[in-house]
Amino acid sequence: MGSLPETEHPVKALGYAARDISGVLSPINFSRRETGDEDVRFKVSYCGVCHSDLHSVKNEWSNAKYPVIPGHEIVGVVTEVGSKVKKVKVGDKVGVGCMVGSCHSCDQCASDQEQYCLKMVQTYNDATMTTYGGYSDHMVANEHFIISWPENLPLDGGAPLLCAGITVYSPMRYYGLDKPGMHVGVVGLGGLGHVAVKFLKALGVKGAVGTMDGIIDTVSADHPLVPLIGLLRPNGKLVLVGAPTKPHEIPAFPLLFGRKLVGGSLIGGIKETQEMIDFAAKHNITAAIELIPIDYINTAMERLAKADVRYRFVIDVANTLK
Repeated sequence: MGSLPETEHPVKALGYAARDISGVLSPINFSRRETGDEDVRFKVSYCGVCHSDLHSVKNEWSNAKYPVIPGHEIVGVVTEVGSKVKKVKVGDKVGVGCMVGSCHSCDQCASDQEQYCLKMVQTYNDATMTTYGGYSDHMVANEHFIISWPENLPLDGGAPLLCAGITVYSPMRYYGLDKPGMHVGVVGLGGLGHVAVKFLKALGVKGAVGTMDGIIDTVSADHPLVPLIGLLRPNGKLVLVGAPTKPHEIPAFPLLFGRKLVGGSLIGGIKETQEMIDFAAKHNITAAIELIPIDYINTAMERLAKADVRYRFVIDVANTLK
């Protein structure tokens, strides 16, 4: 048994945690590390509720390390910076997405793809070290993983872009589905899908059926892929960004006839996340949100499991976590 969350580090913190596979969240006293030379500490204003949070608190991906304090769509205001921090200053608005660490020396890190670093550290429930997410009063992270927040982008509606936004933006760029006039479809009009549609519109990409250059599949529930592959034109790409618990069945023939491709994508690197946030600010892209107090989170999780939200819950942390 390791040290208790409350006494592990010197700085006291308050959050909401799930303690077992019931996934029920309740208040927890825990602690965060002191602000290191390259660290940024910030008061959490808002935190988006991602489908990953639901999977994690209920241990549906079989990797939960309780207590789990979820949240990786975190925005707030800087309260303290380390002596070597150059990116932001006290009082600045900032965000933290799905990762808070990587090795900084591998090929992936060198090419700004930290999300594929074998030592990538997740913002909460990390496999190798104890990390706690944004359902909490404050956050501390290395400045490399801090996203600078544009002045004209609302914090509450912008928060979900730190996971949902980059998860759809990155594959659009990587798989070349970002050219004006292209036909790109989105499957699943939830937290990710509705943001994907907004980005595609801003990029000048059209939606059309049967002649798709690409499809971004955001669905986390089990569903067949063959009908989607059938909508692609030759050389079309079906990109998976949702993570169902059961493996997909993909027969070979629908791919062979048309040289079609099924690919995947995980969030995006820090440089690309900053680019995405700046693009969103320029084009007035925010998520459609339902703002909730933190003590509503268990009801929100039940509704999220039934897809009863248009389209993203965001927790008003600063005003309701007491």
